[in-house]
Amino acid sequence: MPPRLTAGILRLASGNSKSGLGRSIVYEELAVDILILGGGGAGLMAALHARQQEPRLRIALAAKGLVGQSGCTRMVQGGYNAVLDPLDSFDLHFGDTIRGGGFLNNQELAWLLVNEAPRVIRELEKFGCFFDRTPDGKIYQKAFAGQTFDRTVHRGDLTGIEIMSRLKENILAADVTVLDEHRAVSLLTGGPDKEDKVDGALLLDLRSGKFLAVSAKATLMATGGGARMYSIAAPSLEKVGDGMALCYRAGCVMQDMEMYQFHPTGIVAGRSILTGAVLEEGLRGVGGRLYNNQGERFMERYDPQRMERSTRDTVSRAGYMEIQAGRGTEDGAVLLDVSHLGVEFVEHNFPGMVDRCREVGMDLARVPVKVSPTAHFHMGGARIDRRCQSNLANLFVAGEDSGGVHGANRLGGNGVAESTVFGTLAGDAMAEFVTHQPQPTIDANQIEEAITDLLQPLRNTGDENIFSLRREIEELMWDKGGVVRSAEGLTSALAELDQIAQRADRAAVPPVLEYNMAWQEWINLRSLLTVAQLTCVSGLTRQESRGSHYRSDFPEADTQNWLCNVTLQRSADGSPRVWTEPVELSRLRPDSAG
Repeated sequence: MPPRLTAGILRLASGNSKSGLGRSIVYEELAVDILILGGGGAGLMAALHARQQEPRLRIALAAKGLVGQSGCTRMVQGGYNAVLDPLDSFDLHFGDTIRGGGFLNNQELAWLLVNEAPRVIRELEKFGCFFDRTPDGKIYQKAFAGQTFDRTVHRGDLTGIEIMSRLKENILAADVTVLDEHRAVSLLTGGPDKEDKVDGALLLDLRSGKFLAVSAKATLMATGGGARMYSIAAPSLEKVGDGMALCYRAGCVMQDMEMYQFHPTGIVAGRSILTGAVLEEGLRGVGGRLYNNQGERFMERYDPQRMERSTRDTVSRAGYMEIQAGRGTEDGAVLLDVSHLGVEFVEHNFPGMVDRCREVGMDLARVPVKVSPTAHFHMGGARIDRRCQSNLANLFVAGEDSGGVHGANRLGGNGVAESTVFGTLAGDAMAEFVTHQPQPTIDANQIEEAITDLLQPLRNTGDENIFSLRREIEELMWDKGGVVRSAEGLTSALAELDQIAQRADRAAVPPVLEYNMAWQEWINLRSLLTVAQLTCVSGLTRQESRGSHYRSDFPEADTQNWLCNVTLQRSADGSPRVWTEPVELSRLRPDSAG
């Protein structure tokens, strides 16, 4: 039986008749068994698995955009790593993942990833996904950087669209309450008598500006990362770290927030929205070459053995340093060349990438194209266990909002695998968990405080421009918290972020509830600031270089002192409490990695 909406009224302490907001704001209430926040691969797989486990469950699936049609999973081009070939093995995939992650991975989570990925690939096929196959009918697997075996399953170079289209079709056929354009704005913890416990979430309907308070026996956070805190970034504009920010504010233990991955090959196309859009890793896997403005194949300086097939952190840092050294193009790029592979080969195997380049006037199949490192994926996030349970009771986390699976660097092809694998695990775990849980009662006072806080910019009269503040964050993080960092830069960035936060608190937006994009951008700004601050605090703490985290003042890895996770949790005054914990080397040690 579908959940039913009920109405509640929040009476504000002060009104603003000029704004039309009045003295009271009506919000609705919804009681469900499972609330899933995020409409990407993790969220949809969790909903489908929970429904399979227990058909009678009341499940609500909320997304900031459109369920199955926004977010990062849909944008996946390259593919999905899974051990399918008899010559491959779980040990090989696991070893690649741990070595690529600089041994910071939670090895038990990484082992789950590689063992569950083949099963989930077969399940995706049952959901209707069609992956490329060899002439004899086997799933075709291509080469991806950082791996010792060709294990990347794909559908051309638009794998994410194939997966998400089929998952959405299955969601629409299931008895799931779909809440499009409903963003989570606060996790409801039930008040001081229920510390370390999440009872649901407060959602905001972007279309109407109305609030929805959802009571849930289990809540899954799966909203994706915060790449848009950087000026050059790959994901869609709404990816501002909402989930990680909400988890942190609610009291989640966060780990490895300094570990931010930059994809080596994002398009450079001036001020076009496509600047930063990824040209997929398979282009380098099949023999693509990177050149600087002097015609040098510069990867010879950085990884002469693996060259362009080195891990993403190494190739991104190489491209960035070439540009910083003045060996890039005038508009800050290096060159990716696949023309030597032949026009027919490139256009047949990478039609999506060819079309993407043509949109900005580049011909990928025939001439070198301009690329730059682009912010792509956060390896850090909320700490979880094997059931995707966070340290907060009733709160599960999956996908990019969680940390631990990838360590210091994610292998290409392991991202969509993580989302779908841990989405299934979360769905199964929540379905079992909620059968023994009472329906929580959400705290009206907490709802009132949250809504009053969120409405503040509609009542402000300041002249700060929200969109300008966002650009300041993006440029600041790119320069001082990005591919190359230092203590001086990170310290300066934290001071500047604090000043921007104070300015944002005074900023005003039009006093309109319905489809108020300036108001939504103000909420985005709060998430960006939180995640940027946590990234810089963690980056300042780790005094070494490892994986995606490169400190110019500590350019070498220091395994003796820093084979540990940097961990944060919000303290009573709102500042992050920071500590380190040794990595548990439960399956593979650096001295046995080969």
